[in-house]
Amino acid sequence: MSGETGTLAAVTPASMANAIRALAMDAVQAANSGHPGMPMGMADVATVLWSEFLSFDPDAPDWADRDRFVLSAGHGSMLIYASLYLSGYASPTLDDIRDFRQLGSVCAGHPENFLIPGVECTTGPLGQGVAMAVGMAMAERHLNAVFGDTLVNHKTWVIAGDGCLMEGINHEAVGLAGTLGLGRLNVLWDDNRITIDGDASLSTSEDVAARYRASGWHVASCDGHDYADIARALAEAAADPRPSLVACRTLIGKGAPNKQGGHNVHGSPLGADEIAATRANLGWTAAPFDIPADILAAWRRTGDRGRAAHAAWAAASAEHPLRGEFDRRMAGQLPPLGDADAAFAGWLESPRKLATRKSSELALDVLAPLVPELFGGSADLTGSNLTKVKATPSFGQNAYGGRHVHYGIREFGMAAAMNGAALHGGVIPYGGTFLVFSDYCRNAIRLSALQHARVIYVLTHDSIGLGEDGPTHQPVEHVMSLRLIPNIHVFRPADVIETAECWQLALASAATPSVLALSRQNLPQLRHAAEGNRSAKGAYRLIAATAPRQVVLIATGSEVEIAVATAAALEARGIGADVVSMPCWDLFDAADAAYRADVLPQGVLKVSIEAGVTTGWQKYTGDGLTIGIDTFGASAPAEVLYDHFGLTAEKILPRILDRLA
Repeated sequence: MSGETGTLAAVTPASMANAIRALAMDAVQAANSGHPGMPMGMADVATVLWSEFLSFDPDAPDWADRDRFVLSAGHGSMLIYASLYLSGYASPTLDDIRDFRQLGSVCAGHPENFLIPGVECTTGPLGQGVAMAVGMAMAERHLNAVFGDTLVNHKTWVIAGDGCLMEGINHEAVGLAGTLGLGRLNVLWDDNRITIDGDASLSTSEDVAARYRASGWHVASCDGHDYADIARALAEAAADPRPSLVACRTLIGKGAPNKQGGHNVHGSPLGADEIAATRANLGWTAAPFDIPADILAAWRRTGDRGRAAHAAWAAASAEHPLRGEFDRRMAGQLPPLGDADAAFAGWLESPRKLATRKSSELALDVLAPLVPELFGGSADLTGSNLTKVKATPSFGQNAYGGRHVHYGIREFGMAAAMNGAALHGGVIPYGGTFLVFSDYCRNAIRLSALQHARVIYVLTHDSIGLGEDGPTHQPVEHVMSLRLIPNIHVFRPADVIETAECWQLALASAATPSVLALSRQNLPQLRHAAEGNRSAKGAYRLIAATAPRQVVLIATGSEVEIAVATAAALEARGIGADVVSMPCWDLFDAADAAYRADVLPQGVLKVSIEAGVTTGWQKYTGDGLTIGIDTFGASAPAEVLYDHFGLTAEKILPRILDRLA
């Protein structure tokens, strides 16, 4: 860093914004990869936001009542990396920025929440940042209703681009936020009218402001390069009781004299000649990655307001009667659950034949009063997903203390909002839809896993067992495809006992999202003895062979019942058969080798039974049998379909006998 070159009083907002521009163009040039246009275009807006509005403490990135900032246009990642460095966060360092987009640098191509504490959420897939910000604003309003202004009273700020506002998820998020009246949410739109392909007019003629107004938002606009006008618009947004969109009219690549305003500056390095011309145009004489001391000092002072706010918050809340409970929730620590253990143990004594979606509702009835941070919802299928229980009244404008969100027909928006709520902290979100509609929100489910977000997906109607609705609603590939995502627990419980166990495991998985794939049809209770949480290792021997073991039947969910009947038929012929229930592949794969070898021993025929695609089961069956459905389903009653697709003991038995012959 260079020596002192002036006084703080002499540093202008333009000089501070140019520091962002310089770091952005230098980092992208060094990496020979990246997106300089948006950081350069929105540098003025970011400078005003950081200097005058955003409440943050660089020394405490996890301060619970900080404002949340989301860079939804994550391709412009150098905007947030530069702002965090300049304002005094410990990460990223200048060396990290020099290594932008290189292996080992925390400055990845798109911001990753698990690499830098000041990055609230992983962004890059356009539109999801806005939708996650909606979830953050929901969590803030809920916690404010529970704990009051002294503990919770902050805003969520977003920078989004044209692409974020075009994506379908934006329509879902905007509608939800307007309906919920999330007035603490402010979206700053980089209205540069440029996309990668060229002018935005090539692909859209939408009146974006009118759409937001129609959805119940306050809309303002400003010249994105006029500091006073930016401050006016942001103040207006901050004061309005509705969620706000601020259209910031900007010039993409602002400062690059030969490339600004065009789509070529969107996603390519400026090049050495244009960088030299930009430096001359901006009057920026510092060497690459060199920030003059006076400008850096001015930037470092932007955190003073937040430091003072943090200190005041800490003093005011220190003796608050709810501070301990608030801290517990924000730390993600579960309350004591002994009462739940006792309740679930009692279920063993009174066997019930229930759909696992109903079993899930019963489990929630036990857990929700004990875990007040459980924050549920459904994408307009509450009566089918069974996600609303007595302890979870509805959440809305006049009832922010409620715990059940009516997301409407917005599966993708729901999933992304749940990610934002989980990352905000203080709540454990869960939400329901049909398993087949997980396709609508798959990218958000993937981001749940990537971001280590404790989100629970209650995905019901999990197979052809839903019956007459037919193949459009019958998932066959979905459970397997969700298992392909790293860092996600996909649970498919077999009965009421396993469902309770899987709920407990999902709650305890602080850094791993969970899917509960649940049946529509009733399933018999297969467990009757108290043996601890047998689902915790992913798979276990439900029934041990009586005759000499020749077969191990491995099944999940509704097909475990079929495996039990098949094993009985084999035993009747003197063929020993184990039944292994495998509610979660990942947990079984993480178990120790000796346990796995005991559950799935060598030298016997292994047979998988699952009402879905068979690809993937070979990792457990080897050259054994994989029995499932490798086509789409059909429309008929469930029992007819199971027979039609060969998923009955009567039709499975001859296939096994033929292999043993």
